[in-house]
Amino acid sequence: MSNASSEPPQQPTESQVPWNPWWGLLFAAIVFYASQIVSALVISLYPIYKHWSNARAVDWSDNSISVQFLFILMAEGLMIGAIYAFLRGYKLSFKAIGLRRPRWSDLAYGLAAVPFYFLFYVLTVAAVQHFVPSLNIDQQQQLGFDHVSGAVPLIMTFISLVVLPPLAEEIMVRGFLYSTLKKALPLGAAVVTTSALFAAAHLPEGGASGPLYIAAIDTFILSLVLIYLREKTNGLWASITLHAIKNGIAFVALFVLNIH
Repeated sequence: MSNASSEPPQQPTESQVPWNPWWGLLFAAIVFYASQIVSALVISLYPIYKHWSNARAVDWSDNSISVQFLFILMAEGLMIGAIYAFLRGYKLSFKAIGLRRPRWSDLAYGLAAVPFYFLFYVLTVAAVQHFVPSLNIDQQQQLGFDHVSGAVPLIMTFISLVVLPPLAEEIMVRGFLYSTLKKALPLGAAVVTTSALFAAAHLPEGGASGPLYIAAIDTFILSLVLIYLREKTNGLWASITLHAIKNGIAFVALFVLNIH
């Protein structure tokens, strides 16, 4: 009888991702923007079907919680689906970019990281304010969810802000993007570049008030901690946990306690 193991080959780790990192970066950028464009186009079909005026369609898309929920659901779903299809093209699963089976230790690491993240953030903002006194720390983030009232709108808002973004963004950013950059750059450069790109993606959330620099600082610091958890646990679930807790605290403050 043969002594060869019958176990299937292991999934490669993120340091062994087989794709060209520059093609991977291009793919990530295309998926990030295309998922939002496609979702917006699909949603725009409804007011076209109803023969609404431009003013009514814009008001509906800007102020309807259902529209915001559907947009985020579709965009995040398309992004995750595209990454899954990309991985399947290499005969890989999400495990190759860190989305393995969750463990109780992931929850523990995610919870333990909360105070360290907030302390890191507060100290960083204080330091930046010392050198850039004009930094507006009170500029509001345009989340797209205003005047939320009632159980169903509150649930949709919770899913849109606390459930979907932590899952999709960790798969895309700390999973696919970070794994790709680690193949192209030294570890430190991959960490900083991943965090800088994540921060830059949040700059437009200032809306008409201009770039939201305070959110960029926040998300850059958050990303550093999330990547630490990613490396410490060799998976994404601790990062997803911290990301969800952070968003959950903001959700409770804004939509339950009405603290603005």
